Amino acid sequence: MSDALPYYRIRPAEPRDVGVIAHHRAAMWRDISGLSADEYQSLRLACEEWTARLFAANEYAGWLVEQAGTTVAGGGLLIREHGPYSGRYGTGLWAHIVNVYTEPPHRRRGLARRLMQTMIDWCAEHEFVDVTLTASDEGRPLYESLGFVATHDMRLKRP
Repeated sequence: MSDALPYYRIRPAEPRDVGVIAHHRAAMWRDISGLSADEYQSLRLACEEWTARLFAANEYAGWLVEQAGTTVAGGGLLIREHGPYSGRYGTGLWAHIVNVYTEPPHRRRGLARRLMQTMIDWCAEHEFVDVTLTASDEGRPLYESLGFVATHDMRLKRP
């Protein structure tokens, strides 16, 4: 456990935390995409089921920031095996950082930076071969300051 600031505590997320993790993910998308209240609720419920499945399969690791017993921020990793590719001929673990979210009253206090550093350190300790994320415009400066660089991923457009 570590403290981001004297009155904040970072702890590993557990399966019992899927509700707050789902809230963070849905709230993040609400902030980025302007979801309606109904869309937010639908997304939150879907995220709760998804996160529970990921925890059960050991494909999710997360951390939550608490203040006086209330969760105010969080972030997590989707964990996958990475196959060989040009220049890297072995296999290893790949972490995709997701769900980085801070409740509005707690923003601009360094919590996202501490969460990110906690996740980066955990990935280094567990010898992940790749760590990626998808950045919002607001988050990009933080991620770049931590050493992330833009890549050229593409997405198949679905009807």
